[in-house]
Amino acid sequence: MVEKTLSINLCRLMETIQMSGQIGSLDKGGLCRLALTDEDKQMRDLFVKWLKEADLAVRFDDFGNIYGRKEGTNPTAAAILIGSHLDTQPEGGRYDGILGVLSSLEVLRTLNEQPIDLERPVEIVCFTNEEGARFEPPIMGAGGLAGVFEKSFIFNCTDKDNKTFGEELERIGYKGSQKNRIDGIFSFIELHIEQGPVLECENVDIGIVTGIQGMNWLEAKVIGQADHAGPTPMSMRKDALAAASKMITEIQQIVTEQDTEATATVGRLSLIPNSINCVPGEVTFSIDIRHSDDRIRKHLHSEVLQRISTIAVIENVQIEVKEIWETDSSHFSEELIECITEQARLLGYSTKKMISGAGHDAKYINKLANTAMIFVPSAGGKSHCQEEFTEETAIEKGANLLLRIVQKLAGGDK
Repeated sequence: MVEKTLSINLCRLMETIQMSGQIGSLDKGGLCRLALTDEDKQMRDLFVKWLKEADLAVRFDDFGNIYGRKEGTNPTAAAILIGSHLDTQPEGGRYDGILGVLSSLEVLRTLNEQPIDLERPVEIVCFTNEEGARFEPPIMGAGGLAGVFEKSFIFNCTDKDNKTFGEELERIGYKGSQKNRIDGIFSFIELHIEQGPVLECENVDIGIVTGIQGMNWLEAKVIGQADHAGPTPMSMRKDALAAASKMITEIQQIVTEQDTEATATVGRLSLIPNSINCVPGEVTFSIDIRHSDDRIRKHLHSEVLQRISTIAVIENVQIEVKEIWETDSSHFSEELIECITEQARLLGYSTKKMISGAGHDAKYINKLANTAMIFVPSAGGKSHCQEEFTEETAIEKGANLLLRIVQKLAGGDK
């Protein structure tokens, strides 16, 4: 039997999602809202306006993380933290991160409309530069809070135009104070789209995330010799692209041989001189390696380095590899996982426990407090693309589950 409970206003939530989708909109329905750009500022300004209209106390910290706080009856109690991020990929969708922030806003709007006393305060957060699409590495706002990245490192990170994180944060007016960082988190719950096909394929309402895979980000530079495409015999070439192609194929093979969970992705590639009648003299490509077992991931990392170095020798080219980012796997709170499982059961939702293959702000907040995540299905498993979509019925279920969990954790379910 499904227990009756308080529900969010789906029409209001979808209206905020629609308004968000107009800022940084692209021609195929997606978004380009890179961190600390003018589009990010416009979205932040609108979000702050919504927080104030919901009578929440608004502040932002030195990393530009934005908070909206609803006080509880116990002024000394640690807060329930909910939220995600509003920045996107260069050709991102309307739901990645955004759904978690705007559903959290809807949860607090709903609670404000009810005669419910919460013992604990509840804070919504929008983290800065989760995507890492403009400033690398990703998850900077949450990582700064957790001490994973030094403040000086974050502020000195540069984009492709050599603009620094610190300068751009100040430019858009969201460089706040260190004293505004959240302190004393009771628990953090992040609602997010799955970004994969499993929930939809298995017809499951809710993914209960038990942890996040560990990751390595690398950048490999293959250095050969640029030559004319006509006069240079094939046997005398040092073709950097031909060598890089063999390396990329080998990377795929290494991971395929490991197990069904391991992944390796080459998502970015550039070459010099990049001309139709020139032998490529230099190629740079990225490597992304992921697995929930850090021992296996580290083995794959070592194997990739060894094999691409061997190919470089065989192909008579040089190779330089830069380590961009490494993060170990995360494992979430068993207590919160059980809480999500029970509340989903009471709402009559089907569930599946799963590891996240994508990184999230929850990964680093997990170092500060009990943390867990809720996934809702992604249509076709598509994400980080303009075609990203999640059905309204799935959004409603995810937001209602988040609402119920906040009530439970904050002591307002009596």
